[in-house]
Amino acid sequence: MDNSGKEKEAIQLMADADKKVKSSGSFLGGMFGGGPHKVEEACEMYCRAANMFKMAKNWSAAGNAFCKAARLHLQLQNKHDCATSFIDAGNAFKKADPNEAIKCLNAAIDIYTDMGRFTIAAKHHISIAEIYESELVDIEKAIAHYEQAADYYKGEESNSSANKCLLKVGAYSAQLEQYQKAIEIYEQVGANTMDNPLLKYSAKEYFFKASLCHFIVDELNAKIAVEKYEEMFPAFSDSRECKLLKKLLEAHEEQNSEAFTDAVKDFDSISRLDQWHTTLLLRIKKSIQGDEGDLK
Repeated sequence: MDNSGKEKEAIQLMADADKKVKSSGSFLGGMFGGGPHKVEEACEMYCRAANMFKMAKNWSAAGNAFCKAARLHLQLQNKHDCATSFIDAGNAFKKADPNEAIKCLNAAIDIYTDMGRFTIAAKHHISIAEIYESELVDIEKAIAHYEQAADYYKGEESNSSANKCLLKVGAYSAQLEQYQKAIEIYEQVGANTMDNPLLKYSAKEYFFKASLCHFIVDELNAKIAVEKYEEMFPAFSDSRECKLLKKLLEAHEEQNSEAFTDAVKDFDSISRLDQWHTTLLLRIKKSIQGDEGDLK
């Protein structure tokens, strides 16, 4: 479908809206009280133009039009509409200019936090984190936004949502070799979930991840940690993850890289290990072999 007509219509609508905004601030417009009404009409026109630009897949133009609407809503003290327009702008810019998308989402977050809408603010911090993850590949900044989202969720007692954000932080921290930070997060989330009947089966996974982080730092730390997790959460003792850890500790102590690899292979044949686990296990194995080696 050819939407070039929509784009032309949108450009004309933008020009008409610009004229309305200028005339709303004129002496006569002010005298006869038409100012605010004209600004409201211009807002509506910018939003209509933005949607036409979206149909024509001109994402930058759509983002700019939504931004113009947002600024006018702010002038009219319509905070909620202003934030919504900034979010619409951010969503359009995501497809064309990730940095502009982040600016718009941050502008919306400022309004939502000012209004005390912390759950919505947290959701948009996650959106920014995802842009940093996939588009801009800046993991440190992604971590900062996931942490902020987790803080806001915790403040609103949305612990399950907070835990999801923290687990992202934990995974990235371990990848960046910030093991102590990752350990604290996995222990905290593990402790939060082990008493919940619906979530307790996930706790063994979080204690497993914390143990692997400990293992990279120091083998003795890992031994102590495994014992502590068994005591805290008896179901951990019977888990395949705990049994694997014990085999790995033994192989490491004996400097037996073959036994280490065999233990990982046995586990992986039943429960597939993802890239995160494989990366950490290779780092542990490297300390036995003195080279990168292979786990398969």
